[in-house]
Amino acid sequence: MDKFRRNERISAMMKILSDSPNQLFTLSSFCDRFQTAKSTMSEDIDILRSVVETFGLGEIHTVTGAAGGVMYRATINRDQAARYIGNLAASLSGTDRILPGGFLYLSDILSHPEITRWMGQIIATEYYSVRPDFVLTMETKGIPVALTTAGALGVPLVIARHSSKVYEGSAVNINYVSGSSGSIQTMSLSRRAVQEGQSCLVVDDFLKGGGTAKGMEDLMREFNVNVVGKAFVMETKSPSHKRISDYKSLMVLDINHSDSDADSATVTPSAWLHS
Repeated sequence: MDKFRRNERISAMMKILSDSPNQLFTLSSFCDRFQTAKSTMSEDIDILRSVVETFGLGEIHTVTGAAGGVMYRATINRDQAARYIGNLAASLSGTDRILPGGFLYLSDILSHPEITRWMGQIIATEYYSVRPDFVLTMETKGIPVALTTAGALGVPLVIARHSSKVYEGSAVNINYVSGSSGSIQTMSLSRRAVQEGQSCLVVDDFLKGGGTAKGMEDLMREFNVNVVGKAFVMETKSPSHKRISDYKSLMVLDINHSDSDADSATVTPSAWLHS
């Protein structure tokens, strides 16, 4: 095999690591792939770490020991996150996107690959430390952001449904109270989707009363799965009391009602982004 130059090795290694974020690659695997000594490969990794940190492209982590190696995490620092979400929130404010029931039209935002990638990486950055085994969301609008979050964390995505599907086998079904309408609804998850003792991160698109999120917590309790975090694209300012606690949202929506003019929406970044 031809000997690779350092710039070729580093370029290829960055591609490999970024395609599988939060996954550990042994030093030996790179040595074998590039036919390079461990000391040389360690120098390459140090250079790559410096480049990634300098340009704010994430983090390169090394784990020492016989079972150690190197991994890439698609982290986004708070300043970057606050600027991006601030610009996005400003574009969502106004009168054009208000829907009946105190909701905001977000379908175009939640289907945009670049926007959902940013959101997923911002959320993942906050929950790397708790090491969830999977990301849980409720069908359907929360799926894109939940998927990019799961991708950044390097874990599977699990989707709860409103009704069980025959092709998913036997399922656990629970009833929950919708926080927005107060109606009784059903949530279903295949028994094969998760394993007892795992931990999960709940990710969804919208938080109003918190009924659906509370339902997902209750559903995980049926599986003896620990919920280690809850994150949402947007929450409403009202009602201030939600059915859940210890969560993070990227944006806060406040509907300004008017008797004479059309209602307007004020969207702001959540306070924790500026902490």
